[in-house]
Amino acid sequence: MSLYIRREASKLWKRFCSEFAIEINLLAENWKYLLAGLIFQYFHGLAARGVHYFHRPGPLLQDVGFFLLPELGQDKAYISETVFVFVFLSFFLWSFHPFILKSKKIYTVLLWCRVLAFLSACQILRVVTFYSTQLPGPNYHCREGSKFATLPTPDNILEAFIIVPGGILYGCGDLIFSSHMIFSLVFVRTYQKYGMQRFVKQCAWLIIVIQSFLIVAARKHYTVDIIVAWYTVNLVVSFIDHKLPELPDRSGAASFLLPVSKDGRTKEENYKLINGNAGDPIDRRLRTPVNGKILENGNSVHVDTMMNGV
Repeated sequence: MSLYIRREASKLWKRFCSEFAIEINLLAENWKYLLAGLIFQYFHGLAARGVHYFHRPGPLLQDVGFFLLPELGQDKAYISETVFVFVFLSFFLWSFHPFILKSKKIYTVLLWCRVLAFLSACQILRVVTFYSTQLPGPNYHCREGSKFATLPTPDNILEAFIIVPGGILYGCGDLIFSSHMIFSLVFVRTYQKYGMQRFVKQCAWLIIVIQSFLIVAARKHYTVDIIVAWYTVNLVVSFIDHKLPELPDRSGAASFLLPVSKDGRTKEENYKLINGNAGDPIDRRLRTPVNGKILENGNSVHVDTMMNGV
């Protein structure tokens, strides 16, 4: 048993090291996109923090979701947040599965470049929307009488740029449309396209539907915030996904980092030619044997045979 464990551990370590080398090369080429996406996440948080200074508590607006769904209460409001954390962590861990599993369809670096592009585009629209109209927050800490409902003028510039932990836990005013739904929908749509477990895909969609109801039941958003998120995120992701180059498919040969050379061949094909192997597989033309010779592309060749004594 110990021998088997050591052998499997050795295979796993080799697989991890191999994948790590691949991802490092990809990171060296795409780090600017990842860094830009991460920086924009901070600016999105900064914008949400900024709108809190303009928030003014008021009576709750009429909402169909509030009428149909019973209020969870302040002591159970954590349930919707727990579901979101589960979705976030599940996707995050799945995105690193190529380091461990044999069956893989994605490259982690390229996947996150794509995901951050989706998130950034949706968040730009979100910032424009919630700065256009500030609604009275339905969350408990955003209502009249709460010390977190309004923010005092910052004492210095540095304070205005600090978004944790208050800006994350006690934000108000950044309502239309839900940031939680942006992340969840982007993650689920990405897994829908690149994941390989059909049952997991079905469960993922079910979970974010449940999350939508829980967010409204916890009074963290109005129903309109959730509805707008559903169609906006799906439309934005569909549009950007069509514009971005498709991720390379890992189901075939390892052609992940094979830029095309000037003659149109990839590095892999040039390597085969150098080593005397077959070149372009597309160039394999149909050849028909005739009297020991071969007809190529339908063109006749000389046949060195004697027929009828000639």
